[in-house]
Amino acid sequence: MAIYHLSMQIISRSKGQSAVAAAAYRSGEKLHDERTDEQKFYARDVEPETMILTPTNAPEWMKDRNRLWNEVEKVEKRKDSQLARELNIALPGELNHEQQKELIQSFAQHEFVQKGMVADIAIHRDDANNPHAHIMLTMRNVDQNGFGKKNRDWNADFANAKENNRGYVKNSEGCLSIREQWANYANKALEKAQSNERITHLSHENRGLEVLPTIHLGHVAHDMEKKGKQSQRGQVNRERQEYNQVVIDLQTYRRQKEAHLQKMKEKEKQFSFSTEVEKTQIQKAASLLNQQVVSLDDIYKRHSELRKMSDRHDPIERHFHVQQQQFLNVSNYYDHVSDLEREIKQNEEKVDELKGALNPFKLKENNMLKRRYLDKISDLESDKANYESNIQGYKESLRFSNEEEFYERYKEFSHQKENRQHQIKYEKEQIQVETKVLLQAEEAIKMAKIREVSSHYPDLKTAGKYLSYDNALKLEKHIDMAKKTPVTLEVIEKA
Repeated sequence: MAIYHLSMQIISRSKGQSAVAAAAYRSGEKLHDERTDEQKFYARDVEPETMILTPTNAPEWMKDRNRLWNEVEKVEKRKDSQLARELNIALPGELNHEQQKELIQSFAQHEFVQKGMVADIAIHRDDANNPHAHIMLTMRNVDQNGFGKKNRDWNADFANAKENNRGYVKNSEGCLSIREQWANYANKALEKAQSNERITHLSHENRGLEVLPTIHLGHVAHDMEKKGKQSQRGQVNRERQEYNQVVIDLQTYRRQKEAHLQKMKEKEKQFSFSTEVEKTQIQKAASLLNQQVVSLDDIYKRHSELRKMSDRHDPIERHFHVQQQQFLNVSNYYDHVSDLEREIKQNEEKVDELKGALNPFKLKENNMLKRRYLDKISDLESDKANYESNIQGYKESLRFSNEEEFYERYKEFSHQKENRQHQIKYEKEQIQVETKVLLQAEEAIKMAKIREVSSHYPDLKTAGKYLSYDNALKLEKHIDMAKKTPVTLEVIEKA
């Protein structure tokens, strides 16, 4: 879920802060602070993704982070000097890394750099659930020689940033606040990425929400919570989340109650224009759908579900039919193999008998008979090999390796097929029963609507039964007008 967070602060020497140290901490780079002659380095588990954006008239050296912020420290002489402005912005988790980078670059370029500020950007992804960016901004005009005077016009963008965290642009007509601008940039990026998530700069109060907003943890509290230690800010969020859950439960109850009351009113109106038979038909459909009140949308939805159930039957039955034919084919092949093996054995026995014959006068005749039987055996062996080859082609699809396994699988399949056919038969009967009940209820609901609409048009009270449901819906749109000016049947027919 995309979250909105944008906070702003001034990095100031009066607070004991250093622009070089701040840049080193956010970028994860080792920087040398020339003013204090100290090395500034803060190791990070995940290396930040950094970039420096400069105005077109800025010198090339401003893209060097170490020199950029040391020059800022040099040009600011006062002990209470304001050194830089900074924004801390939560990046939408629905965007990938490249999309997040493109978003923050576009925002900084158009909102700050084009106005003349240098933007030092660092994207932090230490926590996969909390990707965010730091944007450090310079406070003085720049030219080819470096920094000039402080630009007081930029202060309006960050007016009262510390006090109310709003940062409204006060001096430009029609210009949106920085906070609102960020929401617009982020939402366009989410839309481009085909995400349905959106963020808003508005407070819960301004949005009319009863739930309390959680507060930003900050890196100190976030690190504590990550290590299993409870922080004060984390405790505030836990209490607010607990409160919000109660509010959400109450809101859900109110919505459900309002929906129930609305449905009961609809049922009362529906029944006031229904016959006793129609009331019974509508009630049957309501019971079937396990609802107190049934609408045409409910009926149409169930019709669609029943059609999908029915559509699933045909492919299942076709599948069983195809498999049944395959099992029959293999069974027939095994029968043929068995018959051929019997014939082969019979012919082999006759050959053996001829070998044992000792009458020398029938030797030639016996040899001819022997040759005939051997040729017959050869033909039978060839036929048997063909049937066995056909059987081999079914072993993988029917999952068997020998004749015994085949008949076990055939038996399992037959049992499975019989059970599935019984189930399909039962489902078809149920679909028919439900469809009949739903059709009767659909007709009853439509007739109730026709009578209700007809009651507002005096000339239709007797002709109501001839009014179609679609035309009743068209006339329903003009009931308020009909209450003020009677509409005759002639006028309705022309319309």
